[in-house]
Amino acid sequence: MLLKKYKNNERDVAHPSLKKEKFFNLLFNKLLLLSGVIVVLIIIFMLLILFIASFPAIKKFGIGFFYSNIWDYRNNNYGALSFIAGTVLTSFLAILMSLPFSLSIAILLSTYLKKGILANFIKTTTELLAGIPSIIYGFWGFYFLGPIVKNIAKSFGIMNATGYGILTSSIILSIMIIPYTASISREVLELVPTDLIEAGLSLGSTKYKVVTKIMFPYALSGIFAGVILSLGRALGETMAVTMLIGNRNQIPKNLFDTGNTIASVIANQFGEATGIQSATLIELGFILMIITVVVNFTGKYIINKFKV
Repeated sequence: MLLKKYKNNERDVAHPSLKKEKFFNLLFNKLLLLSGVIVVLIIIFMLLILFIASFPAIKKFGIGFFYSNIWDYRNNNYGALSFIAGTVLTSFLAILMSLPFSLSIAILLSTYLKKGILANFIKTTTELLAGIPSIIYGFWGFYFLGPIVKNIAKSFGIMNATGYGILTSSIILSIMIIPYTASISREVLELVPTDLIEAGLSLGSTKYKVVTKIMFPYALSGIFAGVILSLGRALGETMAVTMLIGNRNQIPKNLFDTGNTIASVIANQFGEATGIQSATLIELGFILMIITVVVNFTGKYIINKFKV
């Protein structure tokens, strides 16, 4: 009887505390859910506002806006093809050029040079690339890289090259996105189980074989996630590309030719745009947003396919 009374008292004491704990647990879950919903709503509202603001241009030009190369201020006739081409070309070239350097840095820091002063110096320097303002990259490309590219173009017989265009912009973009792929690739390579690495080495495999046959297949989805993140960064870069791409509304004929990207044409013209031209530039921003969303969702789908 006394034991039963003691248990009832203990339950009565614990009960308010348990109710409080359940309340805070429920509140915490609701706050997390609210945060996720807010993020989704922000993306939806961004797309909605861009669509509404660009609707006059969408209504006027229709689907022809995507494959038209005309950009005529006087007659208010606009097309996005040259800007889409410039954006895709510079971004994917930047990915191709940055990937060997990014993966080399990731392999070096995760396998061959894990600790020490040199490792910390390389890691810090690589991460510093992500913190440099894009306008500094633009200045460096304008005064240093542009003349070099111009001389290279002349050696190929392209005498009218200015040194500023698709290639110069892509090189600068590739340097800017190296830290993203390198950092994520290094982290996922370091997450490869030590047992797998030691098993490969104990069977007589070289470090090269361990990296290519064990570590890379295991970390492939994470590496691809880094590439997608870098691509998203390259697609939206504005200032450095605006300074170096030449800002000519045309589809580039070669890598040394000038062009324009969606971000650069918006940066150059939005401040003075009015009426239908303003709506057209907002539609370009809407297209860039759609491209970014499609790239990220496609990347996520491929990452899920790659998962071990």
